[in-house]
Amino acid sequence: MAKRQFAVIGLGRFGSSLAKTLYDMGYEVLGLDSKEDKVQAMVNHTTQTMQIDSTDEATLKKIGIRNFDVVVVAIGADIQASILTTLVLKELGIETIVVKAQNELHGKVLEKIGADKIIYPERDMGERVVHQLITPNILDYIELAPNYNIVEIVVGDEIIGKTINQLDIRAKYGCTVLAIKSDEKLNVAPQANDQINEGDILVLVGHSEDVQRFEEYSNSKKKK
Repeated sequence: MAKRQFAVIGLGRFGSSLAKTLYDMGYEVLGLDSKEDKVQAMVNHTTQTMQIDSTDEATLKKIGIRNFDVVVVAIGADIQASILTTLVLKELGIETIVVKAQNELHGKVLEKIGADKIIYPERDMGERVVHQLITPNILDYIELAPNYNIVEIVVGDEIIGKTINQLDIRAKYGCTVLAIKSDEKLNVAPQANDQINEGDILVLVGHSEDVQRFEEYSNSKKKK
């Protein structure tokens, strides 16, 4: 099965990081920007780069933008260019359009004109950092829906040596264990008799309050 092809419009900090990560993962990535220096900086980190005006429908047609499965509009401070580019891509029938929004109002406009997914990098990163600051044992945090998250949590003393069955996390805390990370190994969908060892990291999904209750229980020995 052929891998999906991505085009990234706007090669600032966010767009260039996104494009480079996709390229390093083996995907075909077209990088587009209106500024020559940004295009040149990404020559070795994308499949191809071009300097274009992304609001020009004829130009986008000419470079074959409709051949890409996903187009990410990562234009920086120029909200007008972001909106116009999104409109043009929508008119061209792009399968999936993902757009970086500067703020909530920008996001609402993008939603109205048909963006398939809207990303708020600054806001989302801020929320993740806050969760890590207030709960140091949480290494990473992804919001699936309001108050419903996937988290990576360092196991505390209270649960070391116990099995998934003994902890009964789903019944007691309403959380589901998706995986256990042990050093370089990842145990996906662990079984009831799998034991949790010192240094392990649990990947949980659940309501934020339930995750917090479990984290507090996991580290209750340390707090006594």
